[in-house]
Amino acid sequence: MAGGTRQYGELAKYYDLLYEWKDYAKEARTIEQLIERYKVTTGKALLDVGCGTGKHLQYLSRRFECVGMDVNEPMLDQARRNVQGVRFIRGDMVDFSLGRKFDVIVCLFSSIGFVRTYRKLARTLRNFADHLQLGGVVIIEPWFTKSTARSGYIHVLSQGDDRLRIVRVDFTRVKRGLTVIDEGIMVAKKDVGITAYKDHMVMGLFEQGEFLRLMRKAGFEARYLKRSLAPGRGLYVGIKRN
Repeated sequence: MAGGTRQYGELAKYYDLLYEWKDYAKEARTIEQLIERYKVTTGKALLDVGCGTGKHLQYLSRRFECVGMDVNEPMLDQARRNVQGVRFIRGDMVDFSLGRKFDVIVCLFSSIGFVRTYRKLARTLRNFADHLQLGGVVIIEPWFTKSTARSGYIHVLSQGDDRLRIVRVDFTRVKRGLTVIDEGIMVAKKDVGITAYKDHMVMGLFEQGEFLRLMRKAGFEARYLKRSLAPGRGLYVGIKRN
Protein backbone atom coordinates (compact mmCIF):
# COMPACT_ATOMS: atom_id res chain seq x y z
CA MET A 1 0.00 0.00 0.00
CA ALA A 2 1.12 3.53 -0.67
CA GLY A 3 -0.61 5.17 2.26
CA GLY A 4 0.91 7.02 5.19
CA THR A 5 -1.78 6.12 7.76
CA ARG A 6 -1.56 4.37 11.11
CA GLN A 7 -3.03 1.26 9.53
CA TYR A 8 0.08 0.94 7.40
CA GLY A 9 2.45 2.11 10.15
CA GLU A 10 2.22 1.14 13.80
CA LEU A 11 -0.78 -1.11 13.10
CA ALA A 12 1.02 -2.98 10.31
CA LYS A 13 1.49 -5.99 12.60
CA TYR A 14 -2.31 -6.40 12.66
CA TYR A 15 -2.87 -5.80 8.95
CA ASP A 16 -3.02 -9.45 7.92
CA LEU A 17 -5.50 -10.22 10.69
CA LEU A 18 -7.70 -7.31 9.59
CA TYR A 19 -7.78 -8.66 6.02
CA GLU A 20 -7.89 -12.34 6.92
CA TRP A 21 -11.10 -12.65 4.88
CA LYS A 22 -9.26 -11.80 1.63
CA ASP A 23 -8.58 -14.74 -0.72
CA TYR A 24 -5.08 -13.89 -1.92
CA ALA A 25 -4.59 -17.31 -3.55
CA LYS A 26 -7.67 -16.88 -5.74
CA GLU A 27 -6.69 -13.33 -6.66
CA ALA A 28 -3.17 -14.45 -7.58
CA ARG A 29 -4.62 -17.11 -9.91
CA THR A 30 -6.67 -14.43 -11.66
CA ILE A 31 -3.59 -12.24 -12.05
CA GLU A 32 -1.60 -15.17 -13.45
CA GLN A 33 -4.32 -15.87 -16.02
CA LEU A 34 -4.28 -12.24 -17.16
CA ILE A 35 -0.50 -12.26 -17.41
CA GLU A 36 -0.63 -15.37 -19.58
CA ARG A 37 -3.22 -13.76 -21.81
CA TYR A 38 -1.67 -10.33 -22.32
CA LYS A 39 2.09 -10.51 -21.72
CA VAL A 40 4.16 -10.63 -24.89
CA THR A 41 7.64 -10.94 -23.37
CA THR A 42 9.20 -14.26 -22.45
CA GLY A 43 10.71 -13.12 -19.15
CA LYS A 44 9.33 -13.70 -15.65
CA ALA A 45 10.46 -10.61 -13.74
CA LEU A 46 7.53 -9.19 -11.74
CA LEU A 47 7.30 -6.03 -9.64
CA ASP A 48 4.48 -5.66 -7.11
CA VAL A 49 4.00 -1.93 -6.46
CA GLY A 50 2.26 -1.20 -3.17
CA CYS A 51 2.89 -4.80 -2.12
CA GLY A 52 1.83 -4.27 1.49
CA THR A 53 2.59 -7.35 3.57
CA GLY A 54 3.42 -9.41 0.48
CA LYS A 55 0.45 -11.77 0.59
CA HIS A 56 -0.07 -11.83 -3.20
CA LEU A 57 3.64 -12.52 -3.63
CA GLN A 58 3.37 -15.64 -1.50
CA TYR A 59 1.65 -17.14 -4.55
CA LEU A 60 3.01 -15.13 -7.49
CA SER A 61 6.60 -15.90 -6.47
CA ARG A 62 6.01 -19.57 -7.27
CA ARG A 63 5.92 -18.71 -10.98
CA PHE A 64 7.69 -15.36 -11.25
CA GLU A 65 10.92 -13.72 -10.16
CA CYS A 66 9.41 -11.16 -7.84
CA VAL A 67 10.33 -7.86 -6.24
CA GLY A 68 7.96 -6.17 -3.80
CA MET A 69 7.89 -2.41 -3.24
CA ASP A 70 5.98 -0.29 -0.76
CA VAL A 71 6.34 3.18 0.73
CA ASN A 72 5.78 1.95 4.31
CA GLU A 73 8.70 0.26 6.03
CA PRO A 74 6.55 -1.40 8.75
CA MET A 75 4.53 -3.11 6.02
CA LEU A 76 7.71 -4.27 4.34
CA ASP A 77 8.92 -5.71 7.65
CA GLN A 78 5.77 -7.83 7.74
CA ALA A 79 6.25 -8.80 4.08
CA ARG A 80 9.77 -10.05 4.79
CA ARG A 81 8.35 -12.26 7.53
CA ASN A 82 5.58 -13.56 5.26
CA VAL A 83 7.58 -14.33 2.11
CA GLN A 84 11.01 -15.87 1.76
CA GLY A 85 13.21 -15.47 -1.31
CA VAL A 86 11.66 -12.19 -2.49
CA ARG A 87 13.45 -8.84 -2.39
CA PHE A 88 11.42 -6.09 -0.73
CA ILE A 89 12.38 -2.46 -1.19
CA ARG A 90 11.01 0.88 -0.06
CA GLY A 91 9.81 3.24 -2.77
CA ASP A 92 7.01 5.60 -3.80
CA MET A 93 5.09 4.54 -6.92
CA VAL A 94 5.12 8.11 -8.25
CA ASP A 95 8.89 8.48 -8.53
CA PHE A 96 10.70 5.20 -7.77
CA SER A 97 13.74 4.40 -9.89
CA LEU A 98 15.10 0.84 -9.79
CA GLY A 99 17.48 0.95 -12.76
CA ARG A 100 15.98 -2.16 -14.34
CA LYS A 101 12.95 -3.33 -16.30
CA PHE A 102 10.32 -5.95 -15.58
CA ASP A 103 8.03 -8.14 -17.64
CA VAL A 104 5.08 -7.59 -15.31
CA ILE A 105 4.07 -4.80 -12.94
CA VAL A 106 1.06 -5.24 -10.68
CA CYS A 107 -0.49 -2.59 -8.46
CA LEU A 108 -3.28 -4.22 -6.46
CA PHE A 109 -5.79 -3.70 -3.63
CA SER A 110 -6.61 -0.20 -4.94
CA SER A 111 -3.20 1.17 -3.91
CA ILE A 112 -3.29 3.43 -6.97
CA GLY A 113 -5.88 5.59 -5.20
CA PHE A 114 -3.22 6.88 -2.82
CA VAL A 115 -1.64 9.03 -5.55
CA ARG A 116 -4.81 11.16 -5.20
CA THR A 117 -4.45 13.49 -8.21
CA TYR A 118 -4.48 13.02 -11.99
CA ARG A 119 -1.11 14.77 -12.21
CA LYS A 120 0.48 12.19 -9.92
CA LEU A 121 -1.43 9.40 -11.62
CA ALA A 122 0.10 10.44 -14.96
CA ARG A 123 3.59 10.45 -13.43
CA THR A 124 2.98 7.04 -11.87
CA LEU A 125 1.81 5.49 -15.14
CA ARG A 126 4.83 6.90 -16.98
CA ASN A 127 7.05 5.47 -14.26
CA PHE A 128 5.42 2.06 -14.65
CA ALA A 129 6.04 2.23 -18.41
CA ASP A 130 9.69 3.21 -17.85
CA HIS A 131 10.18 0.07 -15.74
CA LEU A 132 8.56 -2.35 -18.22
CA GLN A 133 10.04 -4.24 -21.13
CA LEU A 134 8.41 -3.71 -24.52
CA GLY A 135 5.54 -6.17 -24.58
CA GLY A 136 5.40 -6.26 -20.81
CA VAL A 137 2.09 -5.95 -18.99
CA VAL A 138 0.81 -3.77 -16.16
CA ILE A 139 -2.25 -4.78 -14.13
CA ILE A 140 -3.83 -2.16 -11.87
CA GLU A 141 -6.71 -2.71 -9.48
CA PRO A 142 -8.49 0.65 -9.19
CA TRP A 143 -10.22 2.43 -6.35
CA PHE A 144 -13.76 3.74 -6.76
CA THR A 145 -14.87 6.42 -9.23
CA LYS A 146 -17.05 9.44 -8.46
CA SER A 147 -20.11 7.53 -9.65
CA THR A 148 -19.43 4.45 -7.51
CA ALA A 149 -18.10 6.05 -4.29
CA ARG A 150 -20.68 6.38 -1.52
CA SER A 151 -20.59 9.49 0.64
CA GLY A 152 -21.82 8.98 4.20
CA TYR A 153 -21.09 5.24 3.97
CA ILE A 154 -20.42 3.42 7.27
CA HIS A 155 -18.55 0.12 7.29
CA VAL A 156 -17.66 -2.08 10.27
CA LEU A 157 -15.09 -4.86 10.13
CA SER A 158 -14.27 -7.22 13.00
CA GLN A 159 -11.58 -9.89 12.84
CA GLY A 160 -9.86 -12.16 15.33
CA ASP A 161 -10.80 -14.36 18.27
CA ASP A 162 -11.03 -14.33 22.07
CA ARG A 163 -7.29 -13.78 22.41
CA LEU A 164 -6.88 -10.91 19.93
CA ARG A 165 -9.59 -8.97 18.14
CA ILE A 166 -9.40 -5.88 15.95
CA VAL A 167 -12.47 -3.81 15.06
CA ARG A 168 -12.46 -1.02 12.50
CA VAL A 169 -15.28 1.43 11.80
CA ASP A 170 -15.04 3.55 8.63
CA PHE A 171 -16.98 6.66 7.70
CA THR A 172 -16.51 7.79 4.09
CA ARG A 173 -17.08 11.25 2.63
CA VAL A 174 -16.70 12.23 -1.02
CA LYS A 175 -15.12 15.65 -1.46
CA ARG A 176 -13.71 17.29 -4.61
CA GLY A 177 -12.74 14.09 -6.41
CA LEU A 178 -11.48 12.37 -3.27
CA THR A 179 -12.73 9.87 -0.76
CA VAL A 180 -11.96 11.01 2.77
CA ILE A 181 -12.17 8.09 5.16
CA ASP A 182 -12.19 8.53 8.92
CA GLU A 183 -11.48 5.35 10.84
CA GLY A 184 -11.81 4.26 14.43
CA ILE A 185 -9.73 1.18 15.24
CA MET A 186 -9.80 -0.82 18.47
CA VAL A 187 -7.35 -3.61 19.30
CA ALA A 188 -8.34 -5.88 22.19
CA LYS A 189 -5.80 -8.31 23.65
CA LYS A 190 -6.66 -10.93 26.23
CA ASP A 191 -5.25 -10.12 29.68
CA VAL A 192 -3.91 -6.81 28.34
CA GLY A 193 -6.85 -4.60 27.46
CA ILE A 194 -8.03 -2.34 24.67
CA THR A 195 -6.05 0.19 22.65
CA ALA A 196 -7.97 2.69 20.52
CA TYR A 197 -6.66 4.49 17.44
CA LYS A 198 -8.00 7.09 15.05
CA ASP A 199 -6.94 7.09 11.43
CA HIS A 200 -7.53 9.24 8.37
CA MET A 201 -7.15 8.12 4.77
CA VAL A 202 -7.53 10.13 1.55
CA MET A 203 -7.76 8.47 -1.88
CA GLY A 204 -8.33 9.81 -5.37
CA LEU A 205 -11.40 9.02 -7.46
CA PHE A 206 -10.24 8.45 -11.05
CA GLU A 207 -12.75 8.19 -13.88
CA GLN A 208 -12.37 5.29 -16.28
CA GLY A 209 -12.05 7.34 -19.48
CA GLU A 210 -9.34 9.62 -18.13
CA PHE A 211 -7.48 6.70 -16.55
CA LEU A 212 -7.35 4.92 -19.90
CA ARG A 213 -6.32 8.11 -21.68
CA LEU A 214 -3.39 8.58 -19.32
CA MET A 215 -2.35 4.95 -19.71
CA ARG A 216 -2.30 5.33 -23.49
CA LYS A 217 -0.39 8.58 -23.24
CA ALA A 218 2.22 6.75 -21.13
CA GLY A 219 2.73 4.24 -23.96
CA PHE A 220 0.30 1.44 -23.11
CA GLU A 221 -2.25 -0.37 -25.20
CA ALA A 222 -4.83 -0.07 -22.45
CA ARG A 223 -8.19 -1.57 -21.60
CA TYR A 224 -10.58 -1.78 -18.67
CA LEU A 225 -11.82 -5.24 -17.69
CA LYS A 226 -15.03 -5.81 -15.76
CA ARG A 227 -13.40 -8.91 -14.31
CA SER A 228 -12.62 -7.99 -10.70
CA LEU A 229 -10.62 -9.04 -7.69
CA ALA A 230 -12.98 -6.98 -5.50
CA PRO A 231 -16.67 -6.57 -6.43
CA GLY A 232 -17.34 -3.67 -8.77
CA ARG A 233 -13.76 -2.43 -9.08
CA GLY A 234 -12.67 -4.05 -12.35
CA LEU A 235 -9.06 -4.06 -13.54
CA TYR A 236 -6.93 -1.95 -15.87
CA VAL A 237 -4.55 -3.87 -18.12
CA GLY A 238 -1.87 -2.27 -20.25
CA ILE A 239 0.65 -3.71 -22.68
CA LYS A 240 3.72 -1.55 -23.23
CA ARG A 241 3.92 -0.75 -26.95
CA ASN A 242 6.45 2.12 -27.08
